[in-house]
Amino acid sequence: MQDYHSRLSDPASRKFETFSYLPAMTPEEIRKQVEYIVSKGWNPAIEHTEPQYLMDSYWYMWKLPMFGETDIDLILGEAEACHKANPDNHVRLVGYDNFAQSQGASMVIYRGKTV
Repeated sequence: MQDYHSRLSDPASRKFETFSYLPAMTPEEIRKQVEYIVSKGWNPAIEHTEPQYLMDSYWYMWKLPMFGETDIDLILGEAEACHKANPDNHVRLVGYDNFAQSQGASMVIYRGKTV
């Protein structure tokens, strides 16, 4: 087992959850995740927040959720537009499951600058 030296006092080392240790997804991997969200019938939504508030439960919503949207390129385009408008913020894609009334998927697809 490997010990990761993550310290609040050292912003470059900060790791807060299991998936934060994984490398950033490639564009192809992100596209597959969007395809999965669409295939499940979940509603995609894009959110963003400043890196120092990454672990807070409130993220800013980018426009409204894309209810019923199945165009993967449009979803990815909105995520990129959010990133361009907020280049220092983390941007995540969320797939909302109407039936379970919860998030079916959530992933950070753009990482902001480390504070």
